[in-house]
Amino acid sequence: MKIAIAQLNPHIGNFERNISAITDKIKEAKEKNADLVIFPELSVPGYPPLDLLEHKSFINHCKQAVIEIAKQCENIAAIVGSPSLNPAKTGKNLLNTAYLLSEGQIIFTVNKTLLPTYDIFDEYRYFESNTKFSVVNFKGKKIAITICEDLWDQLPSESDFGRNSIYNISPIKELSLQNPDFIINIAASPFVYSRIETKRNFFTSQAKKFKTPIIYVNQVGAQTELIFEGGSLVVNQEGKIIERLKYFEEDFRIIDSEKIETVTPLPIIKDNITKNIYYALVMGLRDYFHKMNFGKAILGLSGGIDSAVSLAIASEALGKKNIKAILLPSRYSSEHSITDAVSLADNLQIDYNIVPIEQMFKDFKQSLEPLFRGLPDNTTEENIQARIRGVLLMAISNKFGHILLNTSNKSEAAVGYGTLYGDMAGGLSVLGDVYKSEVYRLAHFINRNKEIIPENTILKPPSAELKQNQKDTDSLPDYEILDDILFLYIEKQMSPDEITKKGFDNKLVRKIIHLVNINEYKRYQAPPILRISSKAFGAGRRMPLVARYDE
Repeated sequence: MKIAIAQLNPHIGNFERNISAITDKIKEAKEKNADLVIFPELSVPGYPPLDLLEHKSFINHCKQAVIEIAKQCENIAAIVGSPSLNPAKTGKNLLNTAYLLSEGQIIFTVNKTLLPTYDIFDEYRYFESNTKFSVVNFKGKKIAITICEDLWDQLPSESDFGRNSIYNISPIKELSLQNPDFIINIAASPFVYSRIETKRNFFTSQAKKFKTPIIYVNQVGAQTELIFEGGSLVVNQEGKIIERLKYFEEDFRIIDSEKIETVTPLPIIKDNITKNIYYALVMGLRDYFHKMNFGKAILGLSGGIDSAVSLAIASEALGKKNIKAILLPSRYSSEHSITDAVSLADNLQIDYNIVPIEQMFKDFKQSLEPLFRGLPDNTTEENIQARIRGVLLMAISNKFGHILLNTSNKSEAAVGYGTLYGDMAGGLSVLGDVYKSEVYRLAHFINRNKEIIPENTILKPPSAELKQNQKDTDSLPDYEILDDILFLYIEKQMSPDEITKKGFDNKLVRKIIHLVNINEYKRYQAPPILRISSKAFGAGRRMPLVARYDE
């Protein structure tokens, strides 16, 4: 059997676009004599549709779309993902369904069993879990169709409560009892920079464990903060990868199920984490703009590393003609910062303007002088500068219809090193899930072939430049130390005592954790953040604002 793998980038709720993309690939697969073409999980509405699933009209659109796609399946079959109504009188209204379409009809359906409800996932909010397991006979082959999590039967708990798995049933074990010839897994599995290899190893181990080939078809593209890397796989019964689709791009391949056992396995590729993060952010930014029908972006270019990396990413994602950089120097901006920012804009051929804020800062201080008389300058004056910049950037955004990109990094966001309605302003956060130490690695990656980001931007000590001779290390430890502690607390969810046992100063650990916790209210008001880690700020990390708990 010739099987086509269609790794697509759907647009949530854009049924016309999604149907067109699916039917185009059905046509291409038919022209190449494929018997079956496979699409990702919930490929009809796009994943994740969230509370759109609570609208009857949305579900009706899904149903009509499946019927329309089925009409294109003449002399070819297709597997698509879409929600369906739960026929039972009890339970949730919907099922997460894989449809097998052939000769204009729905000939078989499979419903998802394991409904992830952790981190960014909330599928049990909408779907009822499947309880029946059966393979389908098609073209003389017994096929086990699974949906994303259903293959992850041994998914460990993120929190260390001693559980081997968060699930008490294994769909893949149930299906394996029926001796399928191969397993198809349609998925919408988000990108996490630290889990690419883990994900790949899982599929190879499952194929080897059950002695059954696996065809894994993953969604690609970005949906607001969620990024999907694609990377669909075909794994033979010995756990060897024989086909691998592209990362961060739509892709299309055809395999022969009769030759899976004889195809020479592909060589093992060592993933470049920084490279993956870079292209994930490029795709995330590009998709956010294109799917929202936004045309152009602006950002504040300070001469620092964060805005430099953000500008380089935006340039690749949107094109140099669609970006405007705004330099907003103050009395505390070093001459090097201005020249570095100009050099970067010139290197990228980005249009820029310089709007000094000194006079506005003086006017603010003069207006507030009667109220502030006799009081020393402190973070209030620093925040005024950040908010002046925020107001100017938003004014330019409004006037020209450009979307403001936020350039703050995860380290700063974690400890509250940012100003609400100032440098935290923006329509989308480019680096909000990237620790500062990784930002430097991104800068080196951007400069891998030639100097784009000026060397001085990378080498100089980081500073907000909101007061004389200010350095980030005046109030924070070195970023390598800070980021390690933050990673253990946020991603690994370790307690202060557990982190201290890793070799860190207990007083410093508790100070940092306290800063993380008391600044939750700031992050609650931050723009959407492109997610590249296992625990990003936003929908996947739900902490109470008024809690008092630093353990």
